[in-house]
Amino acid sequence: MNTVPETSRTEVKFIAGAAQFHMLLTWLRVHPAGFVSPFPDRRVNNIYFDTYDWTAFAENLSGVSSRTKVRYRWYGDSVYPDAGTLEVKKKRNCHGWKLQFKIGAPPYGPGAGWQEIIQSLLEQLPPEGRRWLKDNPVPVIMNRYMRKYLVSGNAKVRVTIDSGMCVWEQRFKPYPNFIHRANMPDLSVVEFKFSRGDYEAASQVIQGIPIRQGRHSKYVTGVRAVAGLY
Repeated sequence: MNTVPETSRTEVKFIAGAAQFHMLLTWLRVHPAGFVSPFPDRRVNNIYFDTYDWTAFAENLSGVSSRTKVRYRWYGDSVYPDAGTLEVKKKRNCHGWKLQFKIGAPPYGPGAGWQEIIQSLLEQLPPEGRRWLKDNPVPVIMNRYMRKYLVSGNAKVRVTIDSGMCVWEQRFKPYPNFIHRANMPDLSVVEFKFSRGDYEAASQVIQGIPIRQGRHSKYVTGVRAVAGLY
């Protein structure tokens, strides 16, 4: 069982339809907590890896209290895997934390297959990172979306708003699929993030948000999309 580190964050998610995006953004910008954008929006790209029996997908689907996901993340407009970070995202109930392993050289080159991409990652990872990737060697989906960042005036509450998500299936493919995109519901995912000691203050900030709270996994949503369940 995961031991929750003191540095973990409490994460609270809300789901909105695309049509609610600007209403939600206005609500945050006029909020008494004084939210501001600390830096510009950016595009987030991920490859999600899993075991051969899809352990991470099953854990997320069933909502078990302690679960783990392995993904490779890079930022920017390139759809091709660039320099980035292998992330092991751990969650226990509403508390989340990450193990992060930097990758300095792009793992993808023209014409590279998954075997070459994974080998490039393994060569750049420390032993702990290699263990996580070897234990989760199956590329399942690639997704990307735009992320907007906000932080409260006292810097205790961070908010991310993700929109415009796109997903590409990678299952059973020897080479990355960058072309055939799956159909996705047009949603905005809003996440409030704060330290464990700031729960009461954050609860006051969140009160009155005009959208519903709900569980949401981009990985599960992406797998459902490539399986044609939307």
